[in-house]
Amino acid sequence: MSPSKILSCLCLLAVANYVAYASDPSQLQDFCVGVTNPIDGLFVNGLFCKNPTVVTPEDFYFKGIDKRRNTMNQVGSNVTRVTAANIPGLNTLGVSIARIDFAPFGVNTPHTHPRATELLTVLEGTIYAGFVTSNLANGDNKVFAKVLHKGDIYVFPQGMIHFEANLGKTPAVALSSFSSQNPGAVTIAAAMFGSKPSIAVGVLARAFQLDPRIVKKLQSLRFG
Repeated sequence: MSPSKILSCLCLLAVANYVAYASDPSQLQDFCVGVTNPIDGLFVNGLFCKNPTVVTPEDFYFKGIDKRRNTMNQVGSNVTRVTAANIPGLNTLGVSIARIDFAPFGVNTPHTHPRATELLTVLEGTIYAGFVTSNLANGDNKVFAKVLHKGDIYVFPQGMIHFEANLGKTPAVALSSFSSQNPGAVTIAAAMFGSKPSIAVGVLARAFQLDPRIVKKLQSLRFG
């Protein structure tokens, strides 16, 4: 095989490898119940897993996703995450869910999930939901948004900034499914104006074209 063909094959292999790891890697065993103490586990697929002989049904169980959560906060919403952190059996399986409770006119503020695509299912109420694209060739960012009703589903692609808002005078509930056992979350307002330590006022004032006094005010707020 000529050197050019070998190089082409290597390039294709590199691209295929990148695509293969674009989401959580596939497990190499039936399950891997995560444990914090390696003495109680086996080192499998790069992680410590609970010994399969002592795994119990409780390792795959979570109770209470049907219960309403308190939404008395600044933004009028509450997210209950169900990840590998509270169902150890989700470890390596590449999925998780979350319940989102909305007060009347409550908002799940703009945020991203850096490691997962999200499927939002409306269980109660009327919700305005959408996401913003990455920078397009012309420099714009396009918004894809829609008013959703009970039974509707909307997709938020991985890493895209997205949001949800309850349009009704009564509480709303949604269930989100994720393509990762730990999707992560970056809340835009909190990350920019509530980071520890704070981002320099001059940077934020220039970036958002705000008076420095407004930036300082925003940095003094608590983002729910």
